Amino acid sequence: MIDNNTRTQVLNEALPYIRQYYGKIVVVKYGGAAMLDEKLKQAVMSDIVLLSLCGVKIVLVHGGGPEINSVLEKQGKVPKFVNGLRYTDKETIDVVQMVLCGKVNKDLVKHIFENKGRAIGLSGLDSGLLQARQLSAELGYVGEIVKVKPRPIYTALENGYIPVIATVASGEDSEVFNINADIAAAQIAAKIGAANLILMTDVKGILRDRNDESTLIHTIKAHEVPLLKEQGVITGGMLPKVDCCFEAVRCGVDKANIIDGRIPHSILLELLTDMGSGSMIIK
Repeated sequence: MIDNNTRTQVLNEALPYIRQYYGKIVVVKYGGAAMLDEKLKQAVMSDIVLLSLCGVKIVLVHGGGPEINSVLEKQGKVPKFVNGLRYTDKETIDVVQMVLCGKVNKDLVKHIFENKGRAIGLSGLDSGLLQARQLSAELGYVGEIVKVKPRPIYTALENGYIPVIATVASGEDSEVFNINADIAAAQIAAKIGAANLILMTDVKGILRDRNDESTLIHTIKAHEVPLLKEQGVITGGMLPKVDCCFEAVRCGVDKANIIDGRIPHSILLELLTDMGSGSMIIK
């Protein structure tokens, strides 16, 4: 329980940020622990609906790696990774399309509806939203995006829906490609002029000392990113996420955030409080 003074302070702190984001587009990439834990999933969906009701135009981009692995294992296929990226043969891309565009996507739409929100499920295949070419032969049907055609996103937003986007893309010869969800979210955010990109991860953010969460770096200017790489502060699995954020900011997104999806309501903490909840990269 909290007293009325604390409630008032919370609302007063949030109000300027609600004004700041009113009518603006925020792209959220959803995945990791927050997708697997039902309580966390419920918190994320309620946050998204609340922000939508406050006038923020949310675009939800999602992955679904663990669910894909589960189906592949049931089929007797062992997931294979090359340099951290999923090797995707013809059978695997069929599973990816089925799981991401079917089960995962529609489950998220359902969860938003259950929280009194309005959502519509999309994928990169709808109206050519995401177009791609093969990233490399050794990865199979893994693609790199060559074009984003955002009309389906705008149509959903204009009609009061939260677009929920599964990250598969179409190729020139009718192929279907698996797309990294962080990269897809960053390129979508840049194309539609989002005010903010939020990547939900399984870590607290960018740490100056990776073994000490108290060394979280709250704000990083884009020009500081190369130096932090040289110093070994940004390394390993954080590198591609920071690169996505850097590229989004370079292409016009106001700021990009890497937040810990394991923390309930981390999206609200990041967007509507002074301290935030993760690391923010700004111009």
